[in-house]
Amino acid sequence: MQTSAVTDLAHTHARPVHWLATATAMAGVVALAGLIQPGPAGATAAPPAPRPAPDATTAHYPLQCGGAPSKIAQKATGDLDGDGNPETVAVVHCEAGSGTPPSGIYVLTHGKGTGTPAARVVATLVEPAQQKNVTGFAIRDGAVRATLLGYSSPDVPTCCPDQSEQVTWRWRAGTFVRTAQDQARAV
Repeated sequence: MQTSAVTDLAHTHARPVHWLATATAMAGVVALAGLIQPGPAGATAAPPAPRPAPDATTAHYPLQCGGAPSKIAQKATGDLDGDGNPETVAVVHCEAGSGTPPSGIYVLTHGKGTGTPAARVVATLVEPAQQKNVTGFAIRDGAVRATLLGYSSPDVPTCCPDQSEQVTWRWRAGTFVRTAQDQARAV
């Protein structure tokens, strides 16, 4: 057997600093391995399904009908506030034996509580006291759109509104903002 010409190599004698460096490197590898581990196995939860739109027939509308029943003339549903759940918007008026009573436009959401609580009115877009009739009513692109028919003076017969206005309401900063496009033509 031949002996080495270099009898005292530095790496053959481990010093405490070498052991400390090795332990630190191993701890770093273990910590890094813990960070890049895959997540826990199992099914991922699907987002909750949106609630159905509120039922307009279950709401109590702030109408003064003098003992006559109210009537839901039109309704539409859509997500107006961007929360993923649809709201219902209803055009409601007092039922009259003849003529065209003024309408109110109401935004409905689900009532509080469990089960199937009644829908509740959360916004009034048009008050019946404004003496408006509603046509061309729809929800499109997250906005409520309607044509409001009205009267230029108390002398105009209630059968024949003489003003028309295209109106849009959008939910912005916690409230419905109305924009209108006046139409100067007679109806």
